[in-house]
Amino acid sequence: MKLVIVESPAKTKTISKYLGKDYLVKASIGHVRDLPKNNKDAIDIEGGFKAHYVPLPGKEKVIRDLASAAAKASEVILATDPDREGEAIAWHVAEAIGIKNPKRIVFHEITEEAVHDALLHARSIDRNLLHAQEARRVLDRLFGYELSGLIWKKVRYGLSAGRVQSPALRILVEREREIKAFKPEDYWVITAHVANKEGTELILTCAEELRNEKKVGEILAAGRIDPWRVTDVKERDTTRVPRPPFTTSTLQQAASSRLGYSPSKTMGVAQKLYESGLITYMRTDSVTLSSLAQRQIALLVTDMYGKEYLRTVQYKTKSKSAQEAHEAIRPTNAAHKGAGTTLDQKKLYQLIWQRAVSSQMSPAKVLTTKIIARFGSNDTIPEFAATGSRTLFRGWLAAYPYAAGEDVELPKVAVGDNLTFKSIESEAKQTQPLPRYSEAGLVKELEKRGIGRPSTYASTIKTILDREYVEKENKSLRPTDVGEIVSTFLEKNFGDYISDSFTAHMEDKLDSIANGKNHYIETLSEFYTPFHKDVASKEGIEKLTHLGPADDKWKCPTCNAPMVIKLGRTGKFMSCSRYPECEGGRTMEGEAMEGPKATGRACPKCNDGKLVERHGKFGKFIACSNYPKCKYIEQDPEEEKKTHTGVSCPLCKSGEMVERRGKFGLFYSCSAYPKCKNTTKARPTGALCTMCGALMMEGTKTIPVRCSDKNCPNHNPQKLKK
Repeated sequence: MKLVIVESPAKTKTISKYLGKDYLVKASIGHVRDLPKNNKDAIDIEGGFKAHYVPLPGKEKVIRDLASAAAKASEVILATDPDREGEAIAWHVAEAIGIKNPKRIVFHEITEEAVHDALLHARSIDRNLLHAQEARRVLDRLFGYELSGLIWKKVRYGLSAGRVQSPALRILVEREREIKAFKPEDYWVITAHVANKEGTELILTCAEELRNEKKVGEILAAGRIDPWRVTDVKERDTTRVPRPPFTTSTLQQAASSRLGYSPSKTMGVAQKLYESGLITYMRTDSVTLSSLAQRQIALLVTDMYGKEYLRTVQYKTKSKSAQEAHEAIRPTNAAHKGAGTTLDQKKLYQLIWQRAVSSQMSPAKVLTTKIIARFGSNDTIPEFAATGSRTLFRGWLAAYPYAAGEDVELPKVAVGDNLTFKSIESEAKQTQPLPRYSEAGLVKELEKRGIGRPSTYASTIKTILDREYVEKENKSLRPTDVGEIVSTFLEKNFGDYISDSFTAHMEDKLDSIANGKNHYIETLSEFYTPFHKDVASKEGIEKLTHLGPADDKWKCPTCNAPMVIKLGRTGKFMSCSRYPECEGGRTMEGEAMEGPKATGRACPKCNDGKLVERHGKFGKFIACSNYPKCKYIEQDPEEEKKTHTGVSCPLCKSGEMVERRGKFGLFYSCSAYPKCKNTTKARPTGALCTMCGALMMEGTKTIPVRCSDKNCPNHNPQKLKK
């Protein structure tokens, strides 16, 4: 029996079916080891940046099971994902279960042909790829750990910095500053309604952006009196070439703009499609297609649309880091126009199918028409124009309708034709600043600047949202007060390390390790030696929580003293300049804030502070006055009454399941937390699961109750019925 180890349990069933009874397929369920939380134990800097790894919490049983299966197997084959991360996971699995010289196979799609072909081309673990991933991990840890520690001291506890997240935040903050500094200017748009000889209406727009209101009035007056005529008609045949198939980055951008998916959601849905054998590997910089895929698509295009729609093209990958052995993201079988089990999967699969198929189709042919008209004989009066287009041959747009747009066909006119005047009007407008970045826009900008890699964009954006450096406003990413202050701190003190050039240069260095051109120790030393000195040199700088005096019109609501602007947990606020003698405060809008009230009780945790009643985001609570040094918190008794469920905790048998509110909303946990860590996402019903004994919890209209343990089959009872 041969043992094949993959990353995801979802792959095991499909691959087992392909390999047959002589193979046992088991999953590592992602990473099995990582650096410990304590940086001193994680990296031996003086010993050549040697990383020390420990099993991830909860992975001990997985490691034991894999080791047991490996001991009984005649051969162990590591079949983790085909990228740096997958190479690292393969090595960690081998180290954790004690395999020497394991076989390594890679496949970019989970099909029978691809899996069997991979077995014929087994190799050893690629040390260059492994070192590149390890260098990235160590570099990110050193960067984040040292800078985050300084930010905790100088800005606020609990914040963080990152090698990629901080430049991404800087891009958003720079755009926000541009928006705030922008001074709008007035301008006018003039539109005229005229008709040709046949009486067909034509809408013309003044070709000049007008900033002078007096001139606007003159044009309107003359346009109502003077005769209109056609001065030029321009017709031009143009072609629109298809776009290459998706890479990770372009898939995230298209899914965001077309489907409204966040990059992290896109990658999660794509992962499921890949594990189901429906698409090729979704982390790739390559736009190439295999010859097999091209043949599949050629047959499909000819059959569905006709020979004239087919144009086989092999696209060239521009990215320096791309590996041409990888493929673009495409369906594993182009004949399947639709696939997936959920609505999200079906939508994303269709988008991938359309892009891959359309990439092998003929250019579209479009006729563009521009009509130019004038009135009167005064040459100072600007031209008016109308532009239209008509698709003569759809080509690739037949398969990728998102890019087609609407045909705007203009009425027939000839140069010299008189036009019948109908009306003319102006609309006052103001110039607008550049818009905030959307998630798709930020992904595009990061890729353009060479910051990070497409496989990291989803987690980078998720991190700055989770840290509350940025919040979503409609589809835009708006930096919060905290985000702006952290970025300002980093720009002022560590501008070189969060610059585009430094970040892109480091990515190139890491890529060079993967290509065997650079060395692990030299690359990390080159970065860390000056970086560590720079961080140490900033220990004496002032804290950034004090942001300067407030406007003189605002006085302390408690003692009438002047106020200063400070950074709090939820953003900027005005504090009494006499703090801590006076704890009066105002919001940035000027509304008085109720300060903490003494309870007369000592803190039971530190015995040094006093318990005070505060008002937080989710109501009243009681906390230690020494926060953040002491984090003792207890809920207000009246508020606490509302949280009781009356359901006993089946895990510790002594606590009660109570309602709590966390970063991601309501959840339920044992009242004995943190000693007992039993939690449920929804309100527990009090009943126990007949399959695993965990609490049952409330579900949805279609699934009224479900098991709270996500690893239990009864967590998704609808699948059990099927």
